[in-house]
Amino acid sequence: MGWLRCWAGCRRGNWNLTPITVIGTWDGANIEIADNVGLDNIFIFGNRTQQVSDLRAHGYQPRRYYDNNYELKTAIDRIADGAFSPDEPQRYQDITRTLLESDYYQLLADFPDYVATQQRVDDLYRRPSDWTRQAILNIAAMGPFSSDRTIGEYASEIWNVRPLFSEDPPAPGA
Repeated sequence: MGWLRCWAGCRRGNWNLTPITVIGTWDGANIEIADNVGLDNIFIFGNRTQQVSDLRAHGYQPRRYYDNNYELKTAIDRIADGAFSPDEPQRYQDITRTLLESDYYQLLADFPDYVATQQRVDDLYRRPSDWTRQAILNIAAMGPFSSDRTIGEYASEIWNVRPLFSEDPPAPGA
């Protein structure tokens, strides 16, 4: 159930130093990544801001998506029934209940587009030279998302702290 995964911008730079492409919704770091790698080198799925707002305004009902999509219903039912947690069959029932009753992030609404986008990812992967090209372009454009830069910005702009050492820290025992 990959559509449930979400990574913060500072994590993007860490995991995207492997030969992969980015798949995600049009928000946060993904918008910045798309600016860096180009829309042809990132897989974006799901509703955009206006669509999300419209769904909320008209009373988003996640159960409708569940009831009308066999794949989605099967996936959620398997999770709720404990198929992935046989020793604790009720382990994920709070999650599935929340998805079906409120689904604040409208994950169920994004599911069909996620599946279609994942098919495009699969198709690209079956073309190794195109996959490799896109993966290398993604890696090359990830510099601005390094954890060092992100942590440095958080430290100075959010936490208002400075490094303990202006250069390399002294050697132990020095």
